Order: sequence, then C-alpha cells, then structure tokens
Amino acid sequence: MSDIGSDDLDNEQNELGEYEGERNEAGERHGFGRALLPNGDIYEGHYQLGKRHGQGTYRFRNGARYVGNYFQNMKHGEGTFHYPDGSKYEGSWAEDLRHGHGIYTYPNGDTYDGQWQKHLRHGQGTYHYQNTGSKYKGSWENGKMESEGEYIHSNHRYKGHFIKNSPSGPGKYVFDMGFEQHGEFIQEKTEGEWGEMSQTTNVKWIPKYITGPSYSTPLRNISALKRDVAAAE
Repeated sequence: MSDIGSDDLDNEQNELGEYEGERNEAGERHGFGRALLPNGDIYEGHYQLGKRHGQGTYRFRNGARYVGNYFQNMKHGEGTFHYPDGSKYEGSWAEDLRHGHGIYTYPNGDTYDGQWQKHLRHGQGTYHYQNTGSKYKGSWENGKMESEGEYIHSNHRYKGHFIKNSPSGPGKYVFDMGFEQHGEFIQEKTEGEWGEMSQTTNVKWIPKYITGPSYSTPLRNISALKRDVAAAE
C-alpha cells in the first residue's frame, strides 16, 4: 500500500548516473532523455531545467514502476504506480503522494475507488472486498472509515455512523425483503488477564425495533427475522 523503492533524485550537479538525451544551452537535461541512476533505477521521459518534468516512466530496481506525470522531480498529476507486491494505484498525485481521486487495487484483489489525501484514503470512497463481494461506501478520514457510511452485502446493507473502521451509534440494517432493523452499535472494552481493561474494543449491536412495508412493531414480535439479523451481524 505504499511506495516501495528508491526514488532517489539524480543529482545533475555531481554528474550522477548515465544520461542520454536532450539538453539546453546551459548543459542541463532538458527535453526527452533516458537516465540510468547509480542505484540501478531507470527513468525515461521528459526533463525541464535538469529535473524530471512532464510525462515519464520510472522503473525501480525492485520491480516497481511509475508511469505518469512529473513536476520538478516529483510525481505530480495523473499517473499509475505498479508496486512490487502486485498492487496498483491509478489516479492523482501531489508532491510524490497519492492525493485526489484514485483507484487502488490490492494484492488480494480488493479495490478502493475514491479520494486520497497525502497517501491515505480520505474523503468519499468505496472499498470492495474481493472474497465476499461486499463493499463499504462512505466517508474516510486518515485512512479509516469515519462518519457516515454503509456496508453493502448481497441481500442486505447496514447504514450508520463509523468511528475508526467500526460502526458506532445509531444505525439500521436494510433487508432486500423490505424490512429495516433499527438499533445502535456500542463499543465495549474487554477485560484483560489480570482484571485490567484491555486496549481491545468489541462492537456490540443493540436492536431496538423494525419497520416493514406494512407495519412497525417492537423487535420482540418479529422472531421471523432473527436468522437474517444474525447473518447480518
């Protein structure tokens, strides 16, 4: 999920690396060229006043690859980064960081399509889980599910508030059959081995009532939905 590689800047003043390509009158790399850096990385693309600037392809010695736009030696604008673990990011960059809208495909097939800020999921976005087909759609803050969102499954969804990746507070399960179960998620800290409060927090769903296409009734009178509710939890 992160840039893995040695994106070292080739220092023109010290004549580091080998370069073939265009130069300006001052002898600086300017225009299109190809550079082999001392660490084995390779850049092929455009330069401006000695710095990578414009479209280019940077190949890291560890197998990673960036194809996209540069601004004064930094990934900036639209670009695609292929990581050594098989993951891939396609989208916007700002000063070498994922920033703006982009799509990240993880090694296990999961995808995130949404907003980024300084390399972290931040803003509105959708995370799709490859193994289950489920997805989370909603708000993110500093890489975590935060504020309003919903978990969408094959035959039901949960809509509510999230804090640090966990549902918290009032919410509801919406079933395809037309019923909605309203309730509240509460967070409980578990007790440690010596009676001390653990750092682990369990999330517990407290059901309150359901509504349906033709009636609204207390939860204790709708036992027919218990199996679906258990599956949803």
